[in-house]
Parts: sequence; C-alpha cells; structure tokens
Amino acid sequence: MRRFGLLGKSIDYSFSRKYFSEKFNNESIDAIYQNFDIPDIAEFANILKNTPQINGLNVTIPYKEAIIPYLDDLDEHAEAIKAVNTIKIEKDGSLTGYNTDYWGFMEAIKPHLLPKHKQALILGTGGASKAIAYSLDLLGIDYQFVSRNPGEDQISYSSLNEEILQQHLLLINCTPLGTFPNTDEHPSIPIDLITENHLIFDLIYNPSETKLMSLAKEKGAASLNGYRMLELQAEKAWEIWNS
Repeated sequence: MRRFGLLGKSIDYSFSRKYFSEKFNNESIDAIYQNFDIPDIAEFANILKNTPQINGLNVTIPYKEAIIPYLDDLDEHAEAIKAVNTIKIEKDGSLTGYNTDYWGFMEAIKPHLLPKHKQALILGTGGASKAIAYSLDLLGIDYQFVSRNPGEDQISYSSLNEEILQQHLLLINCTPLGTFPNTDEHPSIPIDLITENHLIFDLIYNPSETKLMSLAKEKGAASLNGYRMLELQAEKAWEIWNS
C-alpha cells in the first residue's frame, strides 16, 4: 500500500488528510494519507526512517521554508518562491521539493479575472504571500504588499486610501484573520472604499464566507474563498507524486 502524508505542526484541522482520504476511497486507490505532526523540523529525519514506504508528502505551516535544507533538489517554481509544500520521494530515495500553492491560486483565480484587474494588493507578508506574488508575476498582474509592519517595498494598512483602492481592484488576503473560530476578524482595510469593481480572494476556506468576504459583498464586490485553490494544489501534488 502506498503511503502519503502531511508534515506540519498542530495540523488536526488538516484539509489535506480529509481531501486525500476521500479521494483514495472514492477512486479505489490503494493508499493511505496521514498527518505527521512534529514539534520541530529536526524530527523530519525520523519520519523518513520510521516510514520507509512513504511515497510523498505535503508540507504546511510552519515548515514550508524550514524543510528546504533537508531536500536534495527543488523544482524551478519552489526555487523561485523559496517555499515548498510538496515533496516527491524519487526512486533513488532522493527528495525533490515542489510548490503547488502558486498553481492552485493561479488556476482558481483565472476564471474570475477581468481586464480591469491589472493591479493587486496582497494582504500579509507571510509564507503564503510568496506563492501568490509568484502567481501574479506569471499572470502579468502588478502587486503591492500590505503589512502591519511594512518593510522595504511594502505599505501599511493605515496608508490605504481611495486612490490606492481605486488602482488596485484585486485584493488577496494571505493573513489568517477571519479563520474559524475567530470568524469576526478581518484585515484592517477601509471597507467603505471597496466597490463593485473589486475582486476579493480570501485564502481562508473555513468559514466558507469570511468576514472580509461578507463585508466586501455588501459593497457589491465579487469574492472567492481558498477552497478551490486547495483542491487544485492537492491535485497538482498528486500529479507530481505519480509522474
């Protein structure tokens, strides 16, 4: 039996385990998917040692960057993003890191993009934002990072004004604000400046409609959650494991 799993910390909530377990069951695939919940990335070597039949892994918070020194190779996208969410265990036992987050986001948003979506605001500067920025580069969309503690080439939430919001009609939430159970939270953007011209993409998938999405909808904006992105990145990982 083939074995796959998710590497992370405090991952009982995992989308991946539920998704792949249902996929294996529905498609009669002789495989199992389990969580490898470890307190420190140094435990990764023990997972490989104690699970010799493992064929592939997904990687989630907080190890998408920390896992890189443990890998033998990176594909071009993971190399560019500097983050890994999928590991393929090659036939010779070597480990290759991939990033399918960028693919999931790109393919999820494509059907909703209009010619007016030329510029984007990326809310948050954590690990997920790197894959989003990479996707936007591939899509030819200019972007600006927004942060509570802005660094170089970033702006603060307090600087968001009517001019900036009118220019940037695509907003992507890469922060955890609004995730269950803290569903009343949302990034501190000026909601009153959101219009029917805006498209909001919230990477959160639980709840299916976040506070940010709800407030934006009240202003006539279109909004999407992160569930389709997760499905697409998972299927891309499955494709990589079977290539």
